[in-house]
This record gives sequence, structure tokens and C-alpha cells, in this order.
Amino acid sequence: MSNTITTTNFNFPNQKSVYRGKVREVYNINDELLVMVATDRLSAFDVVLPKGIPYKGQILNQIATKFMELTQDIVPNWLVATPDPSVAVGHLCTPFKVEMVIRGYVSGHAAREYAAGRRQVCGVTMAEGLKENDKFPEPIITPTTKADNGSHDEDISREDILLKGIVSEEDYLVLEKYTRALFQRGTEIAASRGLILVDTKYEFGKTKDGVIVLIDEIHTPDSSRYFYSEGYQERQDRGEEQKQLSKEFVRRWLIENGFQGQEGQQIPNMTDEYIETVSDRYIELYENILGEKFVKADISNINERIERNVLGYLESLK
Repeated sequence: MSNTITTTNFNFPNQKSVYRGKVREVYNINDELLVMVATDRLSAFDVVLPKGIPYKGQILNQIATKFMELTQDIVPNWLVATPDPSVAVGHLCTPFKVEMVIRGYVSGHAAREYAAGRRQVCGVTMAEGLKENDKFPEPIITPTTKADNGSHDEDISREDILLKGIVSEEDYLVLEKYTRALFQRGTEIAASRGLILVDTKYEFGKTKDGVIVLIDEIHTPDSSRYFYSEGYQERQDRGEEQKQLSKEFVRRWLIENGFQGQEGQQIPNMTDEYIETVSDRYIELYENILGEKFVKADISNINERIERNVLGYLESLK
């Protein structure tokens, strides 16, 4: 599919460097601001798939910026402006080298650990007698190390984070407090839209002034798992799978087609028809999570549009 952002090669005024992540490209402007472009690349099993998904970057960027606005009263964040539907501009921060994962339910990685008979994840004990997708008595925080590109994030306990000096105890207590506050707010917003926020991850950084702020995405379907609340308990009682909103549907398609990111496995062919269905599902995710209709931006020449909008914004700062 053409008309997707799969790579960018901008050269903005006062640009110092470019960082290319799995799905984002981040431009450092004068060691003061970061211009974060949400591409249409799709990542699963820590592998970037070969074709872009129309509107995916816009969808994730707009969900993340909306939730930044909805939570800025409880946790400060890095965001300064959104000059383009696929771009966020924020303060340059030094990221913490952990991702704060919080889980309200026995799902995903926690469910796999539980099914294997393990009752501890990241040093946190899980109660006996639970089954997949049951609610934990209290949400649990299960941090991971922040891997470089091509590597896998790894579970780590709070004790190890402090022991290895990855984060100071003073800062880590703030990260935990912010993580619980954001998850509580996200849970309330999801409930108002007929959804359950199952689990999610947050990333934090420090500004030049030493302030801890929320960075990157928040409550998007790429970083979070949602269930539909209607029928949740009935499905649990009958031992059925939950109806969920996340990019899990992409992972399942890959698994069904023999791919889980392991060595020697081939990424299955993504036809234009399949890519269109993925785009439609992301639009569905957007409309359910935000409770508003998705408005498609002009994608006739995305890179030109982004460049024009970002240059206009940077010019306005002079």
C-alpha cells in the first residue's frame, strides 16, 4: 500500500540527531525539543513487519496525545504540541531504562507464566486459584528492562532495579506512584466507554530540570490491552475467550501463519486486502477507546504534509 509513512528523512532547522525506533522516528531539535513522528510501521514479536498500515501512525499519535491531555492533572508529561496528526513535539528528556508495566488481570505474559505453574512475575506474587483473564485482587506492577532495537525486553523485579542502580529508590517510588495513578485514571475512562483496561505500560523520563514526566505513548492499543466490559463476567464463567481491543489480532494472524519472530521463520505475505482489514481494525480501536469518530487526514503525500506542518510549527517558535 502506498501513502503510508514507513520511513522519514527530514532535515529540520537546528536538528542534532535522529533516532529510529520500531514504529517511531524521533528528531532532536537543538537538544531542547523532540519531534516524534508516529510512522505506519507495524511491529509484532519485536519484529517490524514489511508493509505499513494506512492511518496507524495518526491513530496511535492521536490516542496518545488525547490521553496525555486527560491525565496531565495527575502526572506531568513531555508533550508540548501536535503540529500534525502523526507528530508530537515534546521536551527532550533522559528516559529511565525501565518500562513500567501494570496489570489488572491475569492476561498475556502473566497468564502464560501462571499457566506454567509460576506464581511470581517480576518478584510479585500472584494469588492461587486464578484463571486466565480473572481480575487480580489489586493491580500489580511488573517492570521490564528497556531493550535496544532488535532485543527483547526482559522482566525485572523492583529489588533488582534498585540493587543494580538502574533507577534510584527515590525516583522509583515516584514511577510506581505515577504508574498506579495513570492506570486508575485509564481504568475510569475505559469504563465510561464500555471497556476494561486490562494491562498497559508507561515510560518515563527526566527533563533537564530534573522533573519526572510521562513520555512516549499512553493507553494506545499497541501499548495496552482492553476487554469489552459487556459480557466479560459471562465469558469468564463459561471459560470463553474475552472479546478484546488490542493488536492481539495481528499476533494471532501471524501465529496462525507460522510466525512468532523466531529464527528461521518467514513473515507471511501481507496482501493489500489484509492490510486494509488491519487499518479498519485500528480505526475501530480508535473510535472505541476515545469514544469519537476517526477523521482521516489527507494521505496523498504524507511526508510532504508532515514536513510542512513541522517546519511551520518550528518557525512559529522564533
